[in-house]
Amino acid sequence: MSSFVSTGTTSTTTAEPVTNNGFWPDIEPSEFRDTHRLDGTITAARIEGALLAAMATVNRTLRNWQAKQVDAGYATVDAVPVPIWQAPGVFDALYRRAVFSTAHASLVERYRDYDATASTRDRGDLNEYTGESYRRDAAWAISEIEGRPHSTVELI
Repeated sequence: MSSFVSTGTTSTTTAEPVTNNGFWPDIEPSEFRDTHRLDGTITAARIEGALLAAMATVNRTLRNWQAKQVDAGYATVDAVPVPIWQAPGVFDALYRRAVFSTAHASLVERYRDYDATASTRDRGDLNEYTGESYRRDAAWAISEIEGRPHSTVELI
């Protein structure tokens, strides 16, 4: 009697949190893995690198908003008052969504050619759409934090 053993579907290592700038929260790689249902085929080092790059991108995008909050006397995002129509902790949740979505988009683009059956190559357009979908989610989360609409229309 044989038994099937699946490898690479779970992560056995617990990665340390990715340290942020003090205003925004540190990011837990395990939370990212759980939230985005990423298995152990993506190494901890690659997850950490993607999260660090995503944090840099999102932090740069939100630098003016952050500076305005710090100038108003709010040392961390948790101290920033939430508009009455929003739920408590919304800025923290939106920030995590922006970082997780940006990191996942990066990973999807890198793993697009990795598949033992070559079906990923045949579905390349699907993966491009997925990466763009994650980038859209990140952009919308950032727009929500900044209090802007989700779309920008310009005359050409």
